[in-house]
Amino acid sequence: MNEANASLDLAKPWPEFVVVEGPIGVGKTTLAKKLSRSFESNLLLEGADDNPFLERFYENPRVAALPTQLHFLLQRARQLKEMKQEDMFSPVRVADFLIEKDRLFAELTLDEDELDLYEQVYATLTIDVPKPDLVVYLQAPVEVLLERIYKRGLSHEQMIEAAYLQRLCDAYVSFFYQYAEAPLLIVNAADIDFANNEDEYQLLLARILANRSGRNYFNPSSVIMQELDL
Repeated sequence: MNEANASLDLAKPWPEFVVVEGPIGVGKTTLAKKLSRSFESNLLLEGADDNPFLERFYENPRVAALPTQLHFLLQRARQLKEMKQEDMFSPVRVADFLIEKDRLFAELTLDEDELDLYEQVYATLTIDVPKPDLVVYLQAPVEVLLERIYKRGLSHEQMIEAAYLQRLCDAYVSFFYQYAEAPLLIVNAADIDFANNEDEYQLLLARILANRSGRNYFNPSSVIMQELDL
């Protein structure tokens, strides 16, 4: 175990499968990678760069929505089933996607006939996929997401419109309002820099490890203010 992980007691019964979720630009992949390093665990990434239809979707959503969604669905379902078939050598596994959220994007982008076809494929592929032991849902306002998307500079993402991103955020809120399949930690990610600030990351990590059941909320900025006695 490396020095950064020395404070983690992985002999304790931490969740074996942790999922980080949230809208585009919120930092879910960054957090999933950091958690994976902390736990020295296997990492499952949704691999947007491997989807040959994604750039076409942002250029013309009406034409490319169905192949884009089916590619993501096939990829994610395969990864989860492979994970379930492997021996659990790692004490924790971390992913930056929740398979159920795939339907969220489909409902936003597909017409009625396409959605019906998608739902049939989804029902077949997601039979008996593993459920997470903890879901970390990152939230941030649309203006924050747009700024982060702009800064990371991926050409196809620069075509994302604020209106689409707002619909996506609203869909996430609605989805997680009803979500009860696993313990859920809802994090205000607008003001926390877990990518570059190690103290803030450790604060979030401790909260993740403390989450055992139910629905919980974490506002890092208010906790930092309390610790500074401001």
